[in-house]
Amino acid sequence: MGLSRRGLLAAGGAMGAVGAVGASAAGAGTAAAHARGGTGGGGRVRTGFDRLAADGYRLLAGEKVGVVTNPTGITSDVRHIVDVMHADARVKLVAVFGPEHGFRGTAQAGGSEGRYDDPATGLPVYDTYLKSGQSLADIFTASGVDTVVFDIQDAGARFYTYIWTLYDCMEAAALAGKRFVVLDRPNPVTGRAALGPVLHREFATFVGRQPISQAHGMTVTELARLFNGEFLTSKPVELDVVTMTGWRRGDFFDATGLPWVPPSPNMPTPETALVYAGTCLFEGTNLSEGRGTTRPFELLGAEGIGREWAAAANALELPGARFREAYFAPTFSKFQGRTIGGVQLHVHDRESFDPVRTGIALLVTAKRSWSGFAWRSDHWIDKLTGSTQVRTLIDAGADTDEVTGAWRSELAAFRAVRRGYLLYR
Repeated sequence: MGLSRRGLLAAGGAMGAVGAVGASAAGAGTAAAHARGGTGGGGRVRTGFDRLAADGYRLLAGEKVGVVTNPTGITSDVRHIVDVMHADARVKLVAVFGPEHGFRGTAQAGGSEGRYDDPATGLPVYDTYLKSGQSLADIFTASGVDTVVFDIQDAGARFYTYIWTLYDCMEAAALAGKRFVVLDRPNPVTGRAALGPVLHREFATFVGRQPISQAHGMTVTELARLFNGEFLTSKPVELDVVTMTGWRRGDFFDATGLPWVPPSPNMPTPETALVYAGTCLFEGTNLSEGRGTTRPFELLGAEGIGREWAAAANALELPGARFREAYFAPTFSKFQGRTIGGVQLHVHDRESFDPVRTGIALLVTAKRSWSGFAWRSDHWIDKLTGSTQVRTLIDAGADTDEVTGAWRSELAAFRAVRRGYLLYR
């Protein structure tokens, strides 16, 4: 099937193609128009880039193109899309834009690669990290591109910063008068449901620009449509999205047939992504979240914690989860080089596992079983959860059900909005 110059390729699954859906849903008037039928595919997923390339890059014909990407922007045979596009005369690639950790992935958390020329292609690489608004729009203008393409693997959590790189780049492209194209990749932890608290706008930061839930259950094309329709309403971007074929909302990453590339240094496996939306909350405490180990976000602990925490967590009988008393010595980050105690989270049934509820339960039991528990002094937990609600309830002695019940109404409201932007069955 060909890809029209202004088309939206629809996603297909075992239940058939998604019907005609405008990328301009819910009022994003200048976004790209209508979905055309796609076909499902036998358990293997074709990404947005794979479909774009197979169509000869007709969506980008005659335009100077810049790509926002990182090491996850690969083909099914693990070539980087920048290298592939640069070598293809059918597309005029003139710039690359790197997010947190950088285009080639050389920087740790909270870092980027800066401005340089890529040794492999000679293309100029511009740094987008912590840039937004007019300053980022000026970078797009200076690069000389007509169209900005986004292709990065997400992890499915609100505080994973690549989706806010997407948002910031969409906003900047609108300001600069550039077209924006999003190439889809799977949500590695499925797209079944939105979970957890919804960000309150007064807590907006780079780990959450807009009011979406902690685990959003969307792909990047779906998020792009949501952003354009709900949050960029004063100046939406001219948006095209290229969806996948073969992906269904219930698919975990290992069902896709795609190769996994760590999207950031502390996201080594799809199993990390499975727990991340819950256990990343430990960044907001004085406990280690497992950075500096081979199991980040699965190992949690601190000096002085013994077997009591694992016992308390197991006593809750959380669906899909078990906890092992664990001891480890992080090689960097919190407690570097010191042996600490805590738990290892084991997911034995991912179908029933709820990462956000599990993360809250671990916070509650950690505070109750270890007298040394403390929040980070900068209240980072409020930025991660999107309000003061989780912190203040836990401090007041609330149990897991009371904390998770507090966001029920706002989550229901977000789910209703989210539903209008979903593209896959």
